[in-house]
Amino acid sequence: MPPAPKADRRTTVDVAALLERGRTLATPVLRAAVDRLAPPMDTVSAYHFGWIDAQGNPADGDGGKAVRPALAVLSAEVTGAAPEAGVPGAVAVELVHNFSLLHDDLMDGDEQRRHRDTVWKVHGPAQAILVGDALFALANEVLLELGTVDAGRATRRLTKASRSLIDGQAQDISYEHRDRVSVEECLEMEGNKTGALLACASSIGAVLGGADEHTADTLETYGYHLGLAFQAVDDLLGIWGDPDATGKQTWSDLRQRKKSLPVVAALAAGGPASERLGEILAADAKSSDFANFSEEEFAARAALIEEAGGREWTADEARRQHTIAIEALDTVDMPDRVRDRFTALADFVVVRKR
Repeated sequence: MPPAPKADRRTTVDVAALLERGRTLATPVLRAAVDRLAPPMDTVSAYHFGWIDAQGNPADGDGGKAVRPALAVLSAEVTGAAPEAGVPGAVAVELVHNFSLLHDDLMDGDEQRRHRDTVWKVHGPAQAILVGDALFALANEVLLELGTVDAGRATRRLTKASRSLIDGQAQDISYEHRDRVSVEECLEMEGNKTGALLACASSIGAVLGGADEHTADTLETYGYHLGLAFQAVDDLLGIWGDPDATGKQTWSDLRQRKKSLPVVAALAAGGPASERLGEILAADAKSSDFANFSEEEFAARAALIEEAGGREWTADEARRQHTIAIEALDTVDMPDRVRDRFTALADFVVVRKR
């Protein structure tokens, strides 16, 4: 009798517990690393991470979804190592991720993140830049102070992912000033901006646990395509997400004129709605009153994107990238329970609401 399909053998995974495990293991080490920063960067960082409020009082803020720490500690188990072996990698990835958030919020003019004022809004642009730089440097320090060959391998992968992330942000900014961006260009940008760091998170714990290059590269493939699925869902939430869930304004990506996947796909689709959308966005780019547009005007643009097929195409793309990510796992030898957890995290990314 042939073996049962893998889906039938899959055990139920408590994703919330998996995310919490990554957060619980990484947070004490992350806080200890941030405490090394000189004042006032230590307190500004603590505010950004949600550990204190704007007045310096202890707070229990929303620290984000914690997908990256969960992936980092999980990847250590691919090699048979304890999840704790992946903690330095989880912390390093979180530091780089938050460096990018601090700078991105300032560059994009975002005033809210995780239902609170952003760092540049509370502490000023200079502190947002300095603290972001400090977190970036700290990420490499956390890994290199381990002093092992595998830590050096992990640092190289983190550095490469960081450079790709920065490339992606540069592309994202440049696209805001162009009338048209191709779907291929948008996917390349999102692969750099989101896919590269999730790829690193998915492999860095395994590297610290002594994984060979094939295993690490394949886990990166999983993480890269998971990142593209993650960003496709983010792009949908950036237009149609519930502000109470996302912590951002309604139509937030439209307000920033972002060439996100739904917009790009709608413009590439052809047809009356696509052509009308192109005309409106071209006029928007020349408008001096864009910041004062009404909710109805943004809603009309969102409706055109949906009518042209941009919303459906992006949802389909998220599912396609999810499938590629899961299939990559088939070429890596790992315990079934670890494979099931990777799969469950990928499922979570595609169905999330924030």
